[in-house]
Amino acid sequence: MNNFNYIKADSPDHAIQQISDRQRTFLLAGGTNIIDLWKYNLTHPDTLVDLSQIKGLKTIHTLENGGLHLGALVSNSDTAHHELVKSKYPLLSKTILAGATAQIRNSATNGGNLMQRTRCHYFYDAAAPCNKRNPGSGCPAIKGHNRMHAILGHSDQCIAVFPSDMCIALAALDAIVKVKSSRGERIIKFSDFHRLPGDQPEKDNTLENDELIIAIELPNEGFSDHYSYLKLRDRNSYAFALISVATGLVLDGQIIQKANIALGGVAHQPWRVPEAEEFLIGKDATPENFANAADIILAGAKGFEHNSFKIPLAKQAIIRNGAMALHPERQRPGAQPSL
Repeated sequence: MNNFNYIKADSPDHAIQQISDRQRTFLLAGGTNIIDLWKYNLTHPDTLVDLSQIKGLKTIHTLENGGLHLGALVSNSDTAHHELVKSKYPLLSKTILAGATAQIRNSATNGGNLMQRTRCHYFYDAAAPCNKRNPGSGCPAIKGHNRMHAILGHSDQCIAVFPSDMCIALAALDAIVKVKSSRGERIIKFSDFHRLPGDQPEKDNTLENDELIIAIELPNEGFSDHYSYLKLRDRNSYAFALISVATGLVLDGQIIQKANIALGGVAHQPWRVPEAEEFLIGKDATPENFANAADIILAGAKGFEHNSFKIPLAKQAIIRNGAMALHPERQRPGAQPSL
């Protein structure tokens, strides 16, 4: 590790003052990702700004519109086990508990979860070229070992995937991200927060250098009656998704009134296709209709030498998760299928 300055921020404004010119100034919340990056010699902060004592960012409460405010510094565990989350947004609770380990969830924060970086093994190998880590150096994953990599939204610069479980549920729930800078606050739709790699794969999101995440807000609709999160992975504990699907449905009998579907493990951001969700409205919640929606979601999917299997796997996962969302009470608590 390199020598660094350490600052303990006592308010959002204090933290923002420290990052007004953030080149090698890093924010420390739970630390579960930045410490890994540091240990692997991938980042070298000159200054570390500790956010952990900012109490105003550690609350969960109901909003005037009936939605829910999730403070950026609330831990993933406290969020997943909060009574309001479990009762009104069980999809979010279930999704958080499918990620990492209990110890990591106890430290990891909501804001930090949004900011985590890819787990691509080439990105984590400081000796390997990587356009995300060193723009212009190349992407060895394209012709290398790419079993875990993207099948949607990739570019010839990067085929890495975004690793979060929690963010897949937040995408399906139409969350918004509240951020603050010296210029004031702004709101970012969740669908606009994370970026596709394009020709700038080093940029993971649309957050400005001087902005601080202060909260995530959820709308009133939480899909508490019909929801499911399906995570397909190589082992049933502490593994990132090959494919994951978060589904929320509003039904009138068997007729779909609303359908939100987000995929993980397939792209550089949580993947949603509004056209597929619109296709399902007014239709019966049948495997055939979920299959047709899956075809719309996966249109344009392209695999590589080792990950083309993810395309048919994703289709079957969408179909299966749609059926699971019809009867969430039949899902065993904490159960996650593995391959």
